[in-house]
Amino acid sequence: MSRIAEIHRKTGETEIHIHLAIDGQGKGTISTGNGFFDHMLTAFAQHGFFDVTIKCLGDIEVDFHHSAEDIGISLGQAFRKALQDKRGIFRYSHSYVPMDEALVRVVADICGRSNLVYSEELRDRRINTFEVDLAYDFLKGLADHAMMTLHIDIIRARNSHHALEALFKGLGRTLHHACMINPAAADVIPSTKGSL
Repeated sequence: MSRIAEIHRKTGETEIHIHLAIDGQGKGTISTGNGFFDHMLTAFAQHGFFDVTIKCLGDIEVDFHHSAEDIGISLGQAFRKALQDKRGIFRYSHSYVPMDEALVRVVADICGRSNLVYSEELRDRRINTFEVDLAYDFLKGLADHAMMTLHIDIIRARNSHHALEALFKGLGRTLHHACMINPAAADVIPSTKGSL
């Protein structure tokens, strides 16, 4: 089964191209217009073992908000397309990821219902040119358009860079396990309803 998707999304604010191979080796080719966000998405790809190309041309002279949100939307669409009917996936997963003093918990259910619960109380609201609030906008777009439930808690952190890096690594690890094929039920859609 080939679990690959291409997404091209163009609006008056952004133009985004995404190629996603769920069953990859963790190779990320990322160009978003923001160096810190490139770093986060590269960590996501590597720790999720996803092969991902993301190219975004956005109106960053206005703000990076449109780009962060639209990349989340497009990546969510790519996951939804690549997973097809979700037959055989584990569906649920979670991870705890530390980075130095920071600790983050990521829990996912690829259930066909979109929901994001995100808890953080970070002191530093900007990392270089990246606004910390944009992590929420990216995650909301991802959860809504992949139609998954995400619960993310930054349990503790002193350094916002450490916290967000642990978050993106944890997101990769969690989605890797949730998307994996369960060898005991490879032809089963993991729902009592028979569809996700």
